[in-house]
Amino acid sequence: MSAIAGIYHLNDEPINLEHGKRMMKEIEKYPADDIQTWHNDKVFLGCHAQWITPESLGEILPYYDRERKLAITADAIIDNREELFERLQINRRNRKSISDSELILLSYHKWGEDTPKYLIGDFSFMIWDEKNRKLFGARDFSGGRTLYFHRNQKYFAFCTIMKPLLHLPKIEKKINEQWLAEYLAIVGMIDVVDVSKTVIKSIEQVPPSHSISVVNGKVTLKQYIILSFDQELSLKSNSEYVEAFQEVYQEAVRSRLRTFRQVGAQLSGGLDSGSIVSFASHVLKNEGKQLQTFSYIPPKNFEDFTPSHLMPNETPFIKEIINHVGNIKGHFLDFEGRDSFSEIDDFLSIMEMPYKFFENSFWLKGMFEKAQEENVGVLLNGGRGNLTISWGTAIDYYAVLLKKMKWVRLIQELQQYSKNIGGSRYGLLPLITREAFPIIDRLLQSNSTYQFPSLINTSFAKKTGVFDKLKKFGIDESGWFSSANIYEQRRRHFEDVFHWNPSNTLATKLSLNYSLWKRDPTNDLRVVRFCLSLPESQYVQNGMDRALVRRATENLLPDQIRLNQRIRGVQGADWVHRMKPVWMHFKEELGYLSKDKTILEFLNGQVIENALKKINGDVRSELAIDPGIKILMRSLIVYRFIKKFT
Repeated sequence: MSAIAGIYHLNDEPINLEHGKRMMKEIEKYPADDIQTWHNDKVFLGCHAQWITPESLGEILPYYDRERKLAITADAIIDNREELFERLQINRRNRKSISDSELILLSYHKWGEDTPKYLIGDFSFMIWDEKNRKLFGARDFSGGRTLYFHRNQKYFAFCTIMKPLLHLPKIEKKINEQWLAEYLAIVGMIDVVDVSKTVIKSIEQVPPSHSISVVNGKVTLKQYIILSFDQELSLKSNSEYVEAFQEVYQEAVRSRLRTFRQVGAQLSGGLDSGSIVSFASHVLKNEGKQLQTFSYIPPKNFEDFTPSHLMPNETPFIKEIINHVGNIKGHFLDFEGRDSFSEIDDFLSIMEMPYKFFENSFWLKGMFEKAQEENVGVLLNGGRGNLTISWGTAIDYYAVLLKKMKWVRLIQELQQYSKNIGGSRYGLLPLITREAFPIIDRLLQSNSTYQFPSLINTSFAKKTGVFDKLKKFGIDESGWFSSANIYEQRRRHFEDVFHWNPSNTLATKLSLNYSLWKRDPTNDLRVVRFCLSLPESQYVQNGMDRALVRRATENLLPDQIRLNQRIRGVQGADWVHRMKPVWMHFKEELGYLSKDKTILEFLNGQVIENALKKINGDVRSELAIDPGIKILMRSLIVYRFIKKFT
C-alpha cells in the first residue's frame, strides 16, 4: 500500500535528513494519500502511503511504538489477520482498529526474526529495533512487493524502487553486467537466477522468501521459508478433497477483497480467473458490492491465424461466465491504437529495467488504467493458477501411469479422455510413451529439436561465465531447463525463488503507478501449501485434466467453461498486428541497433541479422509466434534501456 524508504547510518555520524528528503522527493511521482517520515539520530524512515484497506485509512506510517522501542515502515497487506490476532492474544475490541503494519510490529515483538514465517499476504517492511540496535525487514514468500537496498561502509539505504537510491551520495550509476548476461542468456520469462542482484551494480534487492538484518555494520540475508512437497494429504474420498480445497480457496479469495474501494478482477475465459470471480462475486454480493471485471480482447480487424484449438478472442466464454456467476459488471477492452513498440519507453520507466513480457505489455498497463478509472482498490488475478489450483496435465500423468505399469488405470483413463476430447483412446500412446521414456525421443530426434535463438553475444557469455552459473540451476546452454520432466520443473518453480520475481516486480510497480493492488488468490501461501500436498490423482482423473478445480467449481461456473478441454484461450496473439502502423519505425530503429558496436558487445549480432531478414516483406500477423521477431523486440528493449541509462 506504499512506497517505503529509509537510511541507517553504520558509523557514528548522525543522519543527514536532506538525504532522506531527497529519496522521498523522488517518490512523489506516484499518487499518495499521505506522506510521512520518522527519524532519530541514526535512522530515517519514510512512507509514501496509498490507502487501500479500511484499516489503512489515516494510518500513521512510519509508526514508532514507544513502549516497545520499535519503529516500522511497511508496504503490506496481511491476509491472515484473524489467525495473528488469536496467536498474539489481541483483545477483540481492538482488532478492527489495528493496521497491518502495527500487526507486523506486534508479531516482531513476539517472534523476532521468525516473524515473516507467520505472515500471509503481500509485504515488504523494515523495522528499527532500538533496544538491539538492529534494522530488520523481509519480503513475502513470492516477492509480492519489491525491496531494494544499497550498502557501503557509511550507511545502509532501502526503497521500494531503485531510482531514489541513485540520488544518494557514493552510489555509482553503472550497469551490472552479470545481471545483464543472465537476462540475455535465459530464453524464458525469468529475468535472472541471482535475485539478490539488480540491473544496477550498486543496488541489490531482498529476494522473495528472504529477510534482511543489519547489525553492527553487517548485512545478512536469510531465506526464512522453503516450500516442500514432502507432506501428502490423505483423505477418504474425492468429495473430501473438494470440500477441503473449497474451504482454503474461499478464504484466500475472501481475504483479498479487503478494500473500502471497488473490487476488480482480470477475467479471461478460463478456469483460473473464472474460479476467482465465481468465489469473489458471491462474497461481494453479501456485502452489497458488485465485482468489476476487466477482459482483454483483440481489435475488430484482427484476423485470427491461430489453430482451431486456440482462442485469441475469448469474449463468448467470458460472457458465459459473467451471465452464469452474476453480480458482475464486465469491461471488454480492445485497447485500440496501442501496441508493444509504442509502450517501450513507458514500461522501461515503470520497471526500471529491461523486461520480456512485451506481447502483453499494452493491455497489462491498460487494465490498471481502466481499473483506476473505476475506483478499484484491489485487482484480482490468477497468475499462479497453472501451478496450483489448476495443475494437472493428462499426458504427463498418463506417462507416470505407464512408467509404473498401472495398465488397468491407464486404459480406463484413456477411454474416458477420448470421450472428453474425441479421437481414439490409443492414439495418444506414442506421445505418452515418449513422455514416459524421453530417451526414445532423444534417440529419434537428437539432431532435429528446435532451440530458441541465443540472444547473448558469445564473447560476453564467456567473459561473465554465465552458462556455468546457470548450469547450477538446471539451465543449459540452450537458455532453458535441461530437464523435460514437468513434475521436476514444477518442484523447481516453488523451490527456486527466482521464478517468482519478474511478475511480482511488474505487479508492484504498476500498483504504485495506479494506486491499486494486484492480488492473486492462487498464489496464497495457504493455497500453495494445500495444492503441493495433494496426490497427483486429484489433478487428473476420469479422463479430465485440471480435475480438482473443475470438480470444485461445479455449479459455480457454466459447464461450457468448467468441462472444456478442447479450446484454450491465448492472449497477445495480436501484438504484431497492432504494430502495423509503426512497423517502419520498428525496422528503422532495429537498423540503428544492428550497427551499434556498443550494444553488440552484449547482443548476438548474427542472430539479430538473421532475424532482420524476416521483417523485410509484408507485415503478417503470424509473425507474432516467430522466435526471430521476439528476439528483435527483446533486443530493442535492451537497446533502449542501455541508451536511456547511459
